[in-house]
Amino acid sequence: MEVRDKIYIDGAWVSSTGKGTLEVFDSNTEEVIGTIPEGTADDVEKAVAAASAAFGEWSSVSHEERAKLLARAAEGLAARTDEIAETISKEVGMPLTLSKIVQVGLPTGVFADMAKKVADFQWETELGNSLIVREPVGVVGAITPWNYPLYQISLKVAPALAAGCTVVLKPSEIAPLNAFALADILHDIGLPPGVFNLVTGVGPVVGEAIASHPKVDMVSFTGSTRAGKRVMTLAAENVKKVALELGGKSANIILEDADIDAAIPAGLFACYMNSGQTCSALTRMLVPRSRLAEVEEKAKAAAEGFSPGNSLEATTSLGPLASAMQRDRVRGYIEKGISEGAKLVTGGAEPPDGLEKGYFVRPTVFSDVTTSMTIAQEEIFGPVLSILPYDTEEEAIAIANDSIYGLSGGVWSSDKAHAERVARKIRTGQVDINGGSFNPVAPFGGYKQSGIGRERGEFGFEEFLETKSLQR
Repeated sequence: MEVRDKIYIDGAWVSSTGKGTLEVFDSNTEEVIGTIPEGTADDVEKAVAAASAAFGEWSSVSHEERAKLLARAAEGLAARTDEIAETISKEVGMPLTLSKIVQVGLPTGVFADMAKKVADFQWETELGNSLIVREPVGVVGAITPWNYPLYQISLKVAPALAAGCTVVLKPSEIAPLNAFALADILHDIGLPPGVFNLVTGVGPVVGEAIASHPKVDMVSFTGSTRAGKRVMTLAAENVKKVALELGGKSANIILEDADIDAAIPAGLFACYMNSGQTCSALTRMLVPRSRLAEVEEKAKAAAEGFSPGNSLEATTSLGPLASAMQRDRVRGYIEKGISEGAKLVTGGAEPPDGLEKGYFVRPTVFSDVTTSMTIAQEEIFGPVLSILPYDTEEEAIAIANDSIYGLSGGVWSSDKAHAERVARKIRTGQVDINGGSFNPVAPFGGYKQSGIGRERGEFGFEEFLETKSLQR
């Protein structure tokens, strides 16, 4: 068991002012695999003071030096890939092979990318008689979720440090052990004291203290829309900059001329990735009514090809969910779908055979789903696909946009230009055309209640900058 009894403030591991501890569970077995401090508002006060004191010097450090430190952080993560991936697979439930690539590989790439970005970025430009200067926003409060824990941390911490900001991080208490590994790495590479600070705890205490603190210049939050609204409300008291990456209920439109044999398995993977614990998961599959029976058959076969099991076993393609609360929540949505009249194609609320212990949910597919049903409107965050039939292309677009969310989407057609025309009509931050491959430097973020701002690459880097004009 990994016992972490200190938080990281001002370049040192120190005791929390609180006496409580929080347990971290193995999602496969429900056993305790670690403990962390239950931090307090006083801890946040100390961390923000350290970050504020360190900002002046850190923001003046040369771009070359900041780039070197970020590159060393990437090297440190790469060296500990196997260890950190196993930890996250236990915390979150993603199969280990994928965890190495996604849960650790992507964060490593983010730090390496930001090392290049800080060196290559054009910090000053001429505009008439003005010099336009880009400067770091200041002290950044980063509040991160449990589903891609280290990746979401890296998407905030790496660009913030690259920009010259200092950081106070609150990771999710459900999957926090990977954050301690990152703190160890940042300490070992010689990051100056106060530049990065880690305070663990629960959102209503530590998260709210960060979001409301007058010396936090920006808060970057990833999580539920409900919690994001609370963060925005608290931040408004000080009119601080806010970046929010929130929920999604993304539609995958299968057009009449789509290659069904390719689209359906890819659509199931895009829904079930990380056991469905993905904000941009394509959880609504929109199909022509004339092809509904064919799609149901292929979706059933594809879903039943996902093998639930222990996330550390090589044969597992669908691991558990991250917590008992999340497992019960998802099972509740499945029961709600059945009670509201959706057709259960495969799966259900019962635990998978032989997996009564652990936070497992059956890979589930519903069909004949209507837009008025709960499972068509609310984010489930589990391996549950809703198939919605449509009669015309215009209706499909209207169904796709009939959501408070606007994070992601997909369009499938044998005519790529046709698919792109449809994609432009979907009100979301990103759309995959015929299963277009993941681009780690493309902007990621949403419309409507899916958030404010963008992450990844240059777009994510610029979120942590202010713009100043000097008239000469």
